[in-house]
Amino acid sequence: MATIGFTLTFWAWNLISPLGGAFKDRLDLSSFQQSLLVAVPVLVGSLGRIPAGALTDKYGAKLMFPLVSALTIVPVLLLIPAKDSYAAMLAVGFLLGLGGTTFAIGIPLVNSWFPPSERGLALGIFGMGMGGVALSGYFTPRIADHGDDLPFLVVAVALAVYAVLAALLITDHPDRKVPTTSLGERLGQAGRLRVTWELSALYAIGFGGIVAFGVYLPTYLKTWYELSPTDAGTKAAGFALVTVVFRPFGGWLSDRLHPALVTAGALGFVALLAIVQAFDPELDPVGTIALLCMAAGLGTASGSVFALVSQVTPQPQVGSVTGIVGAMGGLGGFVPPLVMGAIYSARDSYSIGFMLLSDLALAGCVYAYGRMRTLRPSA
Repeated sequence: MATIGFTLTFWAWNLISPLGGAFKDRLDLSSFQQSLLVAVPVLVGSLGRIPAGALTDKYGAKLMFPLVSALTIVPVLLLIPAKDSYAAMLAVGFLLGLGGTTFAIGIPLVNSWFPPSERGLALGIFGMGMGGVALSGYFTPRIADHGDDLPFLVVAVALAVYAVLAALLITDHPDRKVPTTSLGERLGQAGRLRVTWELSALYAIGFGGIVAFGVYLPTYLKTWYELSPTDAGTKAAGFALVTVVFRPFGGWLSDRLHPALVTAGALGFVALLAIVQAFDPELDPVGTIALLCMAAGLGTASGSVFALVSQVTPQPQVGSVTGIVGAMGGLGGFVPPLVMGAIYSARDSYSIGFMLLSDLALAGCVYAYGRMRTLRPSA
């Protein structure tokens, strides 16, 4: 149930991106304005994970999951009257960020039901819910072909059905420890843990890369390789699907090796492939292979980082730490689309952006291997 809810809310969270080209033409937007439009929900959804995780520690996922799913219906439906105004779209995109907060609700729920030796795979399976980005990339433009408003109506109905099912079927662990301290105090405690920020940095590279590609890859493929919006959305969905498949693989591998070793290897692989893509190869086959291999590396790293979270974080603080780490991961996806749009506007090239990704991934690889592998699982 957590994975289904994560998938649907991520689809809602990513509704604007697959239609970004259409909004650009309809509203006569610059590349930077289009990048900002698709990035705003990412920013809000990322920051919203911080209070969502802490509130889940306090009130449980049984309340938070259906509540957030139901509230997300509001901005989804508001996209219909807002689609002819850039300012209105930015405002609704701000509200749409609510859909991105469910990540911090599901992690403590799933984490509480599994012993440490099985959490990597379990959290990886939950993380497959980020496939909502792939579903959105593939289905949203195709549904829109049958009516401009139809994608928003379909997603709204799906969220309403899920909210009812979640209220009936999700169960918090009976031994769940309910914190007695205030929200601010819990977040302060989580923020004072050094490992919180170390994990945040690694997750900002791994998951941030996934989010950045999810929201900007259709624009990149359409602009640089001159694909149609439908073809670009399809290929972007393929990229997202690969990240989904490799996330549980990263968790499964982390149950057998130290998660820091898995993270280091995956980020090193990403760094190498980002250099290849920086040289603007032909899309078929080199560009496609490079992008899909980067997807595999980023998906693996995302799974392994949260396997590490589950090992080194005290159980009552998992929600708070998850909220901060998840927020930093989402913020890692907010900046690159803006950078890529700005670089392309200034240089008519994306190469600098891919070289920056390579530098960040290499730095994460070195830090994960040099520092994080010395951490050992908590009791």
